[in-house]
Amino acid sequence: MPGELRDTRLGAGDVSLADLRIGVVAAGIVLVFSIFVLRLFQLQILEGADLRSRSERNSVRTVVLEAPRGDVLDREGRVLATTRPAYRVQVMPNELRAPRRTFRALGLLLDRDAGELRAMVGTPTGRGRFQPVVLAGDLGYDYLVQVESHRFGLAGVVTDIRPRRHYVEIQRAGHLLGSIGEIQPQQLDTTEFSDYRAGEIVGQVGLELRLESHLRGRAGGRNVVVDVAGREIEEIDEVEPVPGGRVVLTIDLDLQRAAEEAFASTDPEEPEKMGALVALDPRNGEVLAMVSRPAYDPNAFAGGIDRETWLELMTDEWRPLQNRALAGHYSPGSTYKTFVAAAALAEGEVDPEEKVYCPGYWRLGRRVYRCWDRGGHGDVNLRQALVYSCDVFFYQLGVKLGIDRLAKYATGFGLGRLTGIELPGEAAGLVPTREWKQRVKREPWIKGETVSVSIGQGANLVTPLQLAVAYAAIGNGGILFQPQLVRRLESWDGELVEERAPIERGRVPVPPEALAQVTDALVGVVQDHRGTGGRARVSGLNVAGKTGTTQVVALKMFENLEEEEIPRRFRDHALFAAFAPAEAPEIAIVVLVEHAGAGGGKVAAPVARKVLARWFEKKLEREPPPQPEAELRAASELESGVGAGLTVVARGQAPGGEPLEGGEADAAD
Repeated sequence: MPGELRDTRLGAGDVSLADLRIGVVAAGIVLVFSIFVLRLFQLQILEGADLRSRSERNSVRTVVLEAPRGDVLDREGRVLATTRPAYRVQVMPNELRAPRRTFRALGLLLDRDAGELRAMVGTPTGRGRFQPVVLAGDLGYDYLVQVESHRFGLAGVVTDIRPRRHYVEIQRAGHLLGSIGEIQPQQLDTTEFSDYRAGEIVGQVGLELRLESHLRGRAGGRNVVVDVAGREIEEIDEVEPVPGGRVVLTIDLDLQRAAEEAFASTDPEEPEKMGALVALDPRNGEVLAMVSRPAYDPNAFAGGIDRETWLELMTDEWRPLQNRALAGHYSPGSTYKTFVAAAALAEGEVDPEEKVYCPGYWRLGRRVYRCWDRGGHGDVNLRQALVYSCDVFFYQLGVKLGIDRLAKYATGFGLGRLTGIELPGEAAGLVPTREWKQRVKREPWIKGETVSVSIGQGANLVTPLQLAVAYAAIGNGGILFQPQLVRRLESWDGELVEERAPIERGRVPVPPEALAQVTDALVGVVQDHRGTGGRARVSGLNVAGKTGTTQVVALKMFENLEEEEIPRRFRDHALFAAFAPAEAPEIAIVVLVEHAGAGGGKVAAPVARKVLARWFEKKLEREPPPQPEAELRAASELESGVGAGLTVVARGQAPGGEPLEGGEADAAD
């Protein structure tokens, strides 16, 4: 009995322990479920709105809408640079689901190597996984259609349309307009580009760089919902981009075409002329045309230049990227004699009628300096010395003035200093002085160096733009205008933002009567029978000009060779500077042909003639002169209109239809 009672008590204890254990487990389960319920309440009720918003943000893609760059127009409103649509294919690395299959398919659709496309994307990490990678920046429409037709099977592949810079006439005014490219890391660190982001396209050279803030525009954007495959489901909102402002230039497209075509070779066996041309309006400094040859296609930079093209441009010995018109340093040659003559008249160091005998050489000490005409010019006065380009006359005149007075007047005409044109990269040139040589070379100046400087050789260095400004000042009575490329700035819809006015930078230190005497001589250079610039004559037009030839190297080593046997890089440069009409100039022009192998009268003057002829043809088209009834009847019987006379001359004929010759002297200058 007692044993049985003991067993009963033990069984009751076991039951109590089991109940306790069950209660603990049940309480735990209730607690866990309570936590789940509370967490669910928190997520669904308390934080539901916030989490829903965050979820939506995770499925929203922000697409930047680039702003079209502003158009660049010529003075008559014709488009030189604009924006066109470019189709683009990109990959979002974080949205790729089957990279190997995707790149294989893209390779087939784009006719590209799949491995090359895969390498372009790489294996980005961190924030880079969410940045789009451009595989094709300017896709042809046929390729775009192929990609679009398969895009729903290519997770992470995105196509869009973006604005792309387009230069309407390839290689037309390319150095002037400049080019664009992706912003560089060093640019992002500057204040000027503080509000730009990596990957943006900006102006890198030329007017594209100088007017970047006006041409840029303001980017827009849109938010779109995408699914798990990266496909756009719906658009949430959009902010339209604002196009960049328009720029109206002073350039005349017709004149620019004529100038560039004048550099082209008419002989398939002959290479294109190299060099520069600048045409200005002497009345206000407006740039009417600017040429630099050889040229390049700025469109090659619009979407990111490829490595092969870049290497080709950088390794070309003729430096096609350099704007020779404002960055090329050249000796002015005999075009400098004009400034020597003006200085001598201003200083009273020459009597315009006094004659100097030229036997073909001049002796200074033990050195003999030759005239370009070895037979000599005989007795010549100041006017004749300019017309014939007599070296002996200017040797003596330069020595009489001395190097520092020569430098004073050269600087007074704007040589040796920046012109202030809107384009970046302008060179200052060099006007040598005694102080300069002592400072730079630690040597005293010697008189023989003045002899070389007096005919535009030696240490003299100018740019074609500087020469154009100087000759424009001679023509307009002595005003030095800052060359102006921009007439006005407008908003994208044509509202005036800024009108540019002419800027007068000073006056030449030469009295008007002296400039008039110089101008008379320059007219003789072109119009007189023995003038060196006869090939620049234009029917019915009084052209004042000066030829020039500059040595690249001393050619004694080539004196027994024919011109065509001399390597091109060692041949002389040819120059011609002019303004017209001489009595009231409307255009000043400087032409420099590099390594022409002949004088300015033979090579550069005909280029200038074509440009001058085109300018005044346009003037006659705009303002036909009144004609008597008899002349009108006669004109109606001709095959050509009023401007035909100018066209005939541009093809090498004089007013009477006779062949146009350059005179006896143009072989040298």
